[in-house]
Amino acid sequence: MDGILEGKNVCFAYPGQEPIIRETSFAFPRGGLVLVRGPSGAGKSTFLRLLNRMETPASGSLAYKGRPLDSWDPVQLRTKIILLQQTPVVVPGTVAKNLLLPFDFAANQHLSRPTESAMEQGLSEFLLSGVSLSDHASDLSVGQRQRLCLLRALLLSPDVFLLDEPTSALDPESKGAVERIAEHLCLDHGLLVVVVSHLDFSARRTSPLNFSLSRNTLEESSR
Repeated sequence: MDGILEGKNVCFAYPGQEPIIRETSFAFPRGGLVLVRGPSGAGKSTFLRLLNRMETPASGSLAYKGRPLDSWDPVQLRTKIILLQQTPVVVPGTVAKNLLLPFDFAANQHLSRPTESAMEQGLSEFLLSGVSLSDHASDLSVGQRQRLCLLRALLLSPDVFLLDEPTSALDPESKGAVERIAEHLCLDHGLLVVVVSHLDFSARRTSPLNFSLSRNTLEESSR
């Protein structure tokens, strides 16, 4: 398998505290769906932050596409390895304004802005066919906003999605929709999707890989 994100003997501790991540090694494949497992306090969310340079390991090494993570420009890196938090963030205005928001940032001026038809196709692809570009984003449900944020990130053409508790605040129907989209991103777009969740993940089309922070193991789930 092609390891797009790799780590070797990674350790991390907050100042004045005991390490919460110890000697962690892994190789996550392109097109894989990885579920990060571990007890409460094991550093699962911190682990995601390490993967896009929002935190820096105390020791060990991290690599993206075979190149040391700390050699990448952080702004550029975070358009290729995108971290989405538990609570979806939308700005006042239309769905179209929210989808185009990242393209207004100076760091993304070199990227091609998606066309209206591409955004409409994306809404359908992300199970938002009942939502129009002219709708106000603040009127969407939490589940719809979560999918809108996923689509907004995809329009930047990333390689990796890091999802931190993406379904914990969702009803069962919306949870299922986000799970289907996570699989879709892996299988149909070839992205690596790394998910932290205390909830079970209901796979329909693939067998996710379970990564245990405490044991440093990467094992295929039984479906």
